[in-house]
Amino acid sequence: MSNKIIKWGFIGCGIVTEQKSGPAFQKIENSEVVAVMSRDGEKAKAYAQAHNIKKWYDDAQELVDDEEINAVYIATPPSSHATYAIMAMKAGKAVYIEKPMAVTYEECTRINRIAEETGMPCFVAYYRRYLPYFKKVKGLVEDGTIGNVINTQVRFAQPPRDLDYNSTNLPWRVQPDIAGGGYFYDLAPHQIDLLQEMFGYILAADGYKSNRGGLYKAEDTLSACFQFENGLVGSGSWCFVAHDSAKIDRVEIIGDKGSLSFSVFTYDPITLHTERGREEITIENPEHVQQPLIQAVVDHLLGKSICECNGESATTINWVMDKILDKL
Repeated sequence: MSNKIIKWGFIGCGIVTEQKSGPAFQKIENSEVVAVMSRDGEKAKAYAQAHNIKKWYDDAQELVDDEEINAVYIATPPSSHATYAIMAMKAGKAVYIEKPMAVTYEECTRINRIAEETGMPCFVAYYRRYLPYFKKVKGLVEDGTIGNVINTQVRFAQPPRDLDYNSTNLPWRVQPDIAGGGYFYDLAPHQIDLLQEMFGYILAADGYKSNRGGLYKAEDTLSACFQFENGLVGSGSWCFVAHDSAKIDRVEIIGDKGSLSFSVFTYDPITLHTERGREEITIENPEHVQQPLIQAVVDHLLGKSICECNGESATTINWVMDKILDKL
């Protein structure tokens, strides 16, 4: 992209844009947010005024057609990701899409096809792989600290959220037609992406799903097994209706010379077990957690480097989830 400044338009201005991502677009050199869109015009106007953004829209097509904008950040629920991404790329805009990339593997492939046809770059917000915390985990694995990796396990459990009990106004994250599934489809993508970043693509996956809490129709409890391209096998369990005392957020990587465990969402100290004994490693992340990835995206668009957090790598994550959920 020949432009010296990447001028962003936001489609969606929800909570994720307030702290995780939005401010980073403005802080990065050669990056500027020039417009924001929400179907609720008053919400878009208020967001624009609060964040010193000069334009706001209540129609996505109008934002996409804005000639000043050369890149679009799609921060809406997943059911509209494909529509907005294709709309933007056909208008000659690069896109940066919140995760998961779409509500199904098939929709991801549609987005990739349009990206190839238009030549427009497509990136997906799997920002954790760029954070110092997870770079440290990957480094410990790659430098042989725990030896040859022989197994990996994901364990995640959390209690229901307050809104999960409101059957007449359930969160969109537990409505499969909007989210692609339940909380598994919202949270597991980050875990799967990190594992694939360390061990390569998952080529086989299977799972069992159930609804144990009865709070909504989507799955709330799952178990799965999977195998990576290098032959490594792993497993995972997720429960979104657990008692508070059962809360856990842990990925364990087992090697023939030790093991390590880390959290994906709470950033607990990385725990390392080797012949030296037990060690804890604390790593701080930046204030705006998407900033390192957004910097990589901007650098890519300016021709300075290559960002591999793209639509093709993100599509494999949807494939794994759809296999576990028996959607394929």
